[in-house]
Amino acid sequence: MSLDFIVVLGQWPMLLKGLALTCLLTAISAPVGTCLGIACAWSRVHGATWLRAMVGTYVEIIRNTPFIIQLFFIFFGLPAMGIKLSAETASILAMVLNLGAYACEIVRAGIETTHPGQIEAAQSLALNRWQIFTRVVLPPSLARVWPALVSQIIIVMLGSAVCGQISTEEISYAANLIASRTFRSMESYIIVTLAYLGLAVALRQALNWAGPRFIFGR
Repeated sequence: MSLDFIVVLGQWPMLLKGLALTCLLTAISAPVGTCLGIACAWSRVHGATWLRAMVGTYVEIIRNTPFIIQLFFIFFGLPAMGIKLSAETASILAMVLNLGAYACEIVRAGIETTHPGQIEAAQSLALNRWQIFTRVVLPPSLARVWPALVSQIIIVMLGSAVCGQISTEEISYAANLIASRTFRSMESYIIVTLAYLGLAVALRQALNWAGPRFIFGR
């Protein structure tokens, strides 16, 4: 079998567009999903009983169903309720909800390891509940669970590959289209595999660099 990458690379505008959209989906869903996870983690630890039950139900539903089913429900199911979303918006919403559920449990594990003495010390300084959570509890909690949270963000980024099933023109969608046009499936998927590998490594390095400097290091 001979490989001809020139034919596939000749479709570089399509590959570049797909790569850019994959990066955009991740750039939006990662911070929003992480913030959702933090809010849900707080709710499960400090929220009222009804709020803990509601968040717990959301987490269990998301963590125990496939991402592609969640995506299909948002894109194909919500229009039956009168809510019609574009493929890109549905993809972002699905990625946010998926990351939020997993990030909730990751961050909650960090919050629950906070020593009670730290909270008591903060209360003695007359800090309110918001200040205690954001300045005393959350930063060291994120530091403890940051590697796991980074890994989950990367998993969600890689999971964006299935968004092509609803015609979101991310990089795997571009690879499938190029393969169908050029009949060079092996070359197309080798290139897209290397692209995802590069994205994952770059994202991990960026998050590991940014976390201690901008998120929990101050």
